[in-house]
Amino acid sequence: MSAARSMPLRLAFAGPAFAGLVAVAAAMAVVAARPVLAHHGWSWAEAEQSTLTGTIKTISMDPPHPGLVVTAADGTDWQIDLGNPRQTERSGFTGATARPGDAITVLGNRSRDSNEMLMKAVRITVGGKNYDMYPERIKAD
Repeated sequence: MSAARSMPLRLAFAGPAFAGLVAVAAAMAVVAARPVLAHHGWSWAEAEQSTLTGTIKTISMDPPHPGLVVTAADGTDWQIDLGNPRQTERSGFTGATARPGDAITVLGNRSRDSNEMLMKAVRITVGGKNYDMYPERIKAD
């Protein structure tokens, strides 16, 4: 039977260059995650709800949040975050419910940053039908 010998572990990556590489990688991860983290929850949005009327430009049903780009009457494009995929599905809205070019009314909470054309929808109305993403948050009825 041979006895196990303890050998010192020597890292090939050590020293200031490796530490710098780790710091750069960590900073890049934080910057890359910022847009995703920034729009989860409601703290980024105004408490007061607004209504936006326009035309659907694009529809995305991709996670983490399905969304729309809506062109307002003044030509401004707005990013509209819908509920998470399950909430959006429960509302009755699917990728086949509407098409680019359809008229839409969005009730929701816009970004606190007035330079950001972003709104989190609590309800969207397409073709006279309401799709309530967050029915418990609807303040206007």
